[in-house]
Amino acid sequence: MELRYDTFYIGGTWVRPSTARLITPVNASTEQPLGQVPEGAEADIDVAVAAARRTFDEPIGWASWEPQRRAEVMDRLADALDRRADGFVARVSAQNGMPVAVARQLESGYPSAVLRYYAGLAREAVFEETRAGLLGGAIQVRRVPVGVVAAIVPWNFPQALTMFKIAPAMASGCTLVIKPSPETVLDAYLLAEAVEEAEVPAGVINIVPAGREVGAYLVSHPEVDKVAFTGSTEAGRSIAETCGRLLRPVTLELGGKSAAIVLDDAELDLAKIREGLFGATLLNNGQTCFLGTRVLAPRSRYDEVVDAFTALASSLVVGDAGDPGTQIGPMATARQRERVESYIAKGRAEGALLTTGGGRPDGLDKGWFVEPTVFADVDNSAIIAQEEIFGPVLSLIPYDDVDHAVRIANDSSFGLGGTVWTADPERGTAVAHRVRTGTIGVNRYIPDPAAPFGGVKASGLGRELGPEGLNSYLQYQSIYR
Repeated sequence: MELRYDTFYIGGTWVRPSTARLITPVNASTEQPLGQVPEGAEADIDVAVAAARRTFDEPIGWASWEPQRRAEVMDRLADALDRRADGFVARVSAQNGMPVAVARQLESGYPSAVLRYYAGLAREAVFEETRAGLLGGAIQVRRVPVGVVAAIVPWNFPQALTMFKIAPAMASGCTLVIKPSPETVLDAYLLAEAVEEAEVPAGVINIVPAGREVGAYLVSHPEVDKVAFTGSTEAGRSIAETCGRLLRPVTLELGGKSAAIVLDDAELDLAKIREGLFGATLLNNGQTCFLGTRVLAPRSRYDEVVDAFTALASSLVVGDAGDPGTQIGPMATARQRERVESYIAKGRAEGALLTTGGGRPDGLDKGWFVEPTVFADVDNSAIIAQEEIFGPVLSLIPYDDVDHAVRIANDSSFGLGGTVWTADPERGTAVAHRVRTGTIGVNRYIPDPAAPFGGVKASGLGRELGPEGLNSYLQYQSIYR
C-alpha cells in the first residue's frame, strides 16, 4: 500500500495545501511507510472553516433544507461508505494495528449504520412546535442547528468516531471541519471520496489532516460554533478551557479506566464467555477507552478469576493486523508501545503479580507489539489501576463483598464504561445502577448507536449517539407571537 495524496477535500473540491509539510503514515505491523499526505496548517483551517461557514449561512443552504432531504443525502453517503468497506478495513488496520477482524465490525459497517440511524432520526424528529404562552399569545419553539462544528478525531477507531460526529451534525443541519489524527489519515481520504461520490453539498464536510497545534487553532477559531472531540483527558481539559473562555458548546469523549465486576455467581467457562469477555476488556489491542481493564474479583473465587483471565490473555493470537486470524495486533505507534511498556514496568515495581505477558512476543521483530498482560493482586490505589494505559494490560483486584466491589469501581477519576458479570442479569443490573459511569453492560459491552454514549468525571462532557447525540448539535429559539 503506497498511497499518496497532494490535496485536501474542502468546500466540495480538492484544494492544494498552503505548505509543503507532509504526513507519512506507517504500517504498525511492519514499520514500513504507507504513503504520504499533506499536513494541514492554520491557513488550511481558515479555508475549510470559511467553506463550512458559507454553506451554513446561505439562506437556502444546508441548514435550511428539510430534514427529509438531508436524510436522503445521508443515506447516499452510507451507501458510498459501504462500497468502500474493504478499503476502510485495510487502511485502518494497516495504520493503527487494529486486527482486520475487529475493523470489519467497527470500521466499515458500523459507521454506515450510525449514519443511517441518524438519517432516520432526521426524518422522525420534531424540530419545531407551537406552545400556548402563559402570558397570552403563542410561542413558536424551534430546534435549530448550532452552526459550524470542529470535529477532532483520534486514531484508535477513526471512522466510527468520525461518524459519531458527522451523522448527528448532518442530521441537525450543521456543517463540519474534520481534523483526523496524523496516525490515521489514509482512511480520511477514502471518506472524502465517499462524500464526493454521494454528492454531499459543497462545504458540509471538510477534511484537513493535521497535528495537535493546528487542532488547537481549529478549536479556537472565531467562526466555529461547537467543538466535538474524542481523545485523551489531558487534551480534553485544554479544549474545555478554550471553549469555556469562548462560551462555545463542546462535547468531550475522553479516557477511561473502567471496572469489570465479576460477581460470585459469574460463569467463568471461557468456551461460553470468551468472545464477550475479550470484547469488554481487550478489544482493539487494548487501545479502547471504554474497556474494563480493572477486573474486580470476589475473594471467594479469586483464583478462578485469575486463572480465567490469564488463560484468555495467554491464548490470544498476536500477529500482523492484516492477518484474519490475529486477535491482538500491534500498538498504533512506537511511542504508544513505550507508554504501555512503561506501565508494565510500574506494575512490576509496585509488586503486582505478573501472571502472563509483560514483554514483546517472540518472532515479531518488526511492528510495535506487546504481549497481552495480566497483573494479579493489584491494589486499586496502584498506578496501573488508576491511570489509563491504553494497551493490552489488565489489573485484577480482589474484593470482599458487593458493597466493597462498588466502592472500588467508583474509586476512580474516570467513569466511561464498565461491565458486571453474573448468572443473574437482574442482580447484575442492580449492581450496574450503583456504578458511577456513563455506560455499563451486563455480561456484554458494546456502544449501541441508539443509546447515549459518554462519561462522567474525567471521562468527559456531553453525550454522543442516540437521540441525545442529535440534541447536542441543536439549540433552541423561541419566537413569541
